[in-house]
Amino acid sequence: EAYDNEIMAVCVAEHPDVELPVMNCYDGFITSHSVENIELLEDDAVRDFVGEYRPGHHLLNPGAPMSAGPLDMPGYYFEHKRSQAEGMICAKKVILETADRFYELTGRRYGLFEAYQMDDAEMAVILIGSSAGTAKEAVNRLRREGVKAGLIKIRVFRPFPAEEIKEALKGLRAVAVMDKSEGFSTHGGPLFHEVSSALYYGDKDLLLCSYIYGLGGRDVRVEDILQVFKSLSDDIARGSAEPYCRYLGVTDKEKEEAADGI
Repeated sequence: EAYDNEIMAVCVAEHPDVELPVMNCYDGFITSHSVENIELLEDDAVRDFVGEYRPGHHLLNPGAPMSAGPLDMPGYYFEHKRSQAEGMICAKKVILETADRFYELTGRRYGLFEAYQMDDAEMAVILIGSSAGTAKEAVNRLRREGVKAGLIKIRVFRPFPAEEIKEALKGLRAVAVMDKSEGFSTHGGPLFHEVSSALYYGDKDLLLCSYIYGLGGRDVRVEDILQVFKSLSDDIARGSAEPYCRYLGVTDKEKEEAADGI
């Protein structure tokens, strides 16, 4: 997926309706310290897919001399930021169009996010990255026990697929948004803020909570995800998601000190 994203990112960044940098983010340990076979495309196929970039304005055009630099004066800065915002609005459509072309080339389909076992889910977790693989195993175990659990793996963080997420969460009773990042807002992580904003005009009966987990590369196990779903079940039973800001996998200092004889 990281390899495929890198190819598609070039097409998105260079599209005339976007023209914005693209960050292809992925889990460092999974892709840099482990070995796995992947299916590479032939170089010619990649070149044909990406195409040749032909910028409308560039420094080596003697017919239209221009300068470029990092300084943007007040007379233009506001308009340039507005132009970037418009490019971000267009990016969602371009990302999906590029993904459709990539599917035709490879048979590998990608969207703004991946929905797993969400058709009849009553509760779900939303997260980013390789932790989704661990969470899928937890969902599978719960499904075998008759628990209607589901999962959403975010693939595109900017532009955030707010409308699509709101639609995907219709009918659910409780959702845990899991961030491998502490934003120090004291009101949940960055992904939680995006999801809660998307739901502001949505289902007010949906119980929503934030989990911070995995900081510093700390492992998250299937059992940890099962505990998240257990907490969601408790929330549904109580009719409340309080406290809605939670931490997963933090060592209990008192127990640790007792075990060490301190």
